Amino acid sequence: MGFNFKELQEVDPAIYEVLKNELNRQRNVIELIASENIVSPAVLQAMGSWLTNKYSEGYPNKRYYGGNEHVDVSEQLAIDRAKQLFNAEHANVQAHAGSQANLAAYMSVMKPGDTILGMSLPHGGHLTHGHPVNFSGRLFNFVHYGVDKENEVIDIEEVRKLALEHKPKVILAGASAYPRKIDFEAFRQIADEVNAYLMVDMAHIAGLIAAKLHPDPTPVSDVITTTTHKTLRGPRGALILSKQEDRFDKDGKKNLAQKVDFNVFPGMQGGPLEHVIAAKAVAFKEAMQPEFVKYQEQVIKNAKVLCDSLKDYGFRIISGGTDNHLILIDITSKGLTGKDAETALDNAMICTNKNMIPFDQRSPFNPSGIRLGTPAVTSRGMKESEMKQIAEWINKIIADVKNTELQQKIKQEVEELCKGFPVYKGVELE
Repeated sequence: MGFNFKELQEVDPAIYEVLKNELNRQRNVIELIASENIVSPAVLQAMGSWLTNKYSEGYPNKRYYGGNEHVDVSEQLAIDRAKQLFNAEHANVQAHAGSQANLAAYMSVMKPGDTILGMSLPHGGHLTHGHPVNFSGRLFNFVHYGVDKENEVIDIEEVRKLALEHKPKVILAGASAYPRKIDFEAFRQIADEVNAYLMVDMAHIAGLIAAKLHPDPTPVSDVITTTTHKTLRGPRGALILSKQEDRFDKDGKKNLAQKVDFNVFPGMQGGPLEHVIAAKAVAFKEAMQPEFVKYQEQVIKNAKVLCDSLKDYGFRIISGGTDNHLILIDITSKGLTGKDAETALDNAMICTNKNMIPFDQRSPFNPSGIRLGTPAVTSRGMKESEMKQIAEWINKIIADVKNTELQQKIKQEVEELCKGFPVYKGVELE
């Protein structure tokens, strides 16, 4: 793979040891955290390059420092590829993370105190969608919609009712723990009815959208945010897409694209991370290849098989199934809490995360559910038969959650399975 860590080993043995241990963990774990993935060697190489040495405040061909002629090429490639991949009018590739991308997007279409309608966190939304401890909930007046109590899918009539009642400046569609397709057209119709911007946070499903396996928000949205490290399988970072024109401020000094750029820099961030931006460019190019579509198709197939297998074992699946890469399980149906399940599975090297479920009566620190996802295991090459095996292991562990001997036995079986699906083959740390 072209990675040499000898200098790191000599300069900082403690950090070298962390890298070695983490690589071993990734190689020996069934990674089912829905927001994690495994980037390609090419993405790693771009991220770990000397582009990190360059300070590049500003944008291509409009920098506040000299010597940017080469990183300008890299960043422009990332911009152009993002626009091509998602058929977007404008792209900003500088946001360091999804939270920053959301803040910049909010500031581009709202002022502090404005009303925004978004999905509540317990029903599948995100911390940056108006939780009171987060900047979003502290800066803006959030009103929240959720899912229907019976079918646990987005109640679009509730969205419309709340929009008509509160007249939000922005309607936000998107989630971090919602296993069903999102009807962006329906959100657009409601936004038009109340003269609101439509913003979409597609962080979890960006890869599926790029592969045209999920409804596309680009034609109907004013502004879109996404991370680049989940289903998109790029580096840890974010991306903002938008229309060029601001349909509610056509006589303003800045169009919407200019507002987005301004609110990223200088509004929110200083120097961009050009090594990460180069890695984003690589990931966007990878996402344009036919193999990427096949990969996303397998992500969905794996999620459905894992979901159906768990249902056969008597697990209660939120909304009854999945249309995308993730599964949300009400673990209390097995007499456990999400924290209990996460800990027991982790002991067997099956990595999940505890998660709230709709109408959860428990604390976020020990909620009623766990969330599973298939991007990382699919990146390793696992398919339907492995999903059935994983479901069997999960069932055995949850059925006897305090049995540490069983957990250790399954851990050994997990490690044996993982040997057939290597991570970064050829990289050996002493």
